[in-house]
Amino acid sequence: MNEQAPSEFWQQHLSQQQAILQELRALKAAQQEQAAKLQMQEQGLKHLVSLIRWQTEVARATMLAGITAADGRHADPLSLTRAYAQIYSQNGEDGMTAEIFRRIGTRDRFFVEIGIENGLQCNTRLLLETGWRGVWLEGSEKKAQEASQYFRSYIDSGALKIVLGMIGPENIEAALDQMDVPARFDYLSLDIDQHTHSVWRAMKRQARVVCIEQNASIPPSMALEVPFDPAKYWDGSNWFGAGLKAMELIGTAKGMHLVGCDMVGANAFFVAADETEGRFRAPFTAETHYQPASYPLLAHIGHPASREARHWVQSPETPQLDPSPAPSP
Repeated sequence: MNEQAPSEFWQQHLSQQQAILQELRALKAAQQEQAAKLQMQEQGLKHLVSLIRWQTEVARATMLAGITAADGRHADPLSLTRAYAQIYSQNGEDGMTAEIFRRIGTRDRFFVEIGIENGLQCNTRLLLETGWRGVWLEGSEKKAQEASQYFRSYIDSGALKIVLGMIGPENIEAALDQMDVPARFDYLSLDIDQHTHSVWRAMKRQARVVCIEQNASIPPSMALEVPFDPAKYWDGSNWFGAGLKAMELIGTAKGMHLVGCDMVGANAFFVAADETEGRFRAPFTAETHYQPASYPLLAHIGHPASREARHWVQSPETPQLDPSPAPSP
C-alpha cells in the first residue's frame, strides 16, 4: 500500500477544506437572499394591509359624506362646502375662506393664526401672499424658526409677525396686546389641538370670520368639551377640544353664526351675525352644518405647494368689489 507524501496529503486536505468553505459561503448567500425576499414580502404585506385599511376608511368616509349630503346641503348655493379649494391649507380652507370674503367683503385684511407649525401649510399663508398682513403664533421653537426663515421677506416688509409661545386662555389677550392686534379684525384661524375652544372663549378681540378646529367625533346635538388643564396636551386620541355644538354656543355668545364646516369635519367657520343674513345656509346650528370626521380623505389637491414664500397678484381685469356687497342670491 502506497503512502501519500506529506505535501500531497496536506494539499488534498486543503482542497477539501476550500470546497467545504465555498459550500458554506454559497449556503450563507442563499440564506441572505432568502431573508431579503422574506423581508420584501413582509414589507409588501404591511403595505397591502395599510392600503386595505385606508381604502376601508375612504369608503366609510365617502358613505358618511353621502349621508350628510342627503339633506341637500352640498347642492345648496349658500353651502360653503361647495367652495372647497386648496393651495396651502390642509382641508380646503383656502377656498372656503375666499368664498366667505367674496360674500361679505374685506375691511382691514388683517389676520391672526394660532398654530401654524412652519407656515408652509396653514390657513392664512394664501392671504399673506395676496396682500393681507397679520400675526402668526406658534408654540414650537423649531417650527417658529423655520417659518421665520421661509417667510423672511414678509417679516422684513412688516406684513407678518411671528411670535413664539404657548398660548392658553390665561395669556391669549396679553399676547395679542404685545402684537398690537386690533380690537376687531377680519380673520382668525385657531388650531391648537387640546384647548382650542378654551382659548377662543377667553378672547376679547373680535374677528369678523373665524376658522376653528372642532372635534367631529362628538355628536352635533351634544355640547361636550374637554375641561381645561394646562398640563394636558393632545395624546392623538379623540379626547380633545370641543364638539360642534359647544363651538356653536361659544360663537353665539360672541355674536357669531356657525356657517359651515370643511368636508372632513376638522374645522368650523363662523361669521359675525350681523353679516350672515341671506349669505349663508341657515339655520346656523351644529345640526345643520355638522360634517362627520372623515380624516382619511385628507390629501393635497393638485401639484405640491411651493416651499418658498410667494407673491400672488390679482388679474388686472378683476372688478373692484364693494366692501359690503349685497347678499348672494
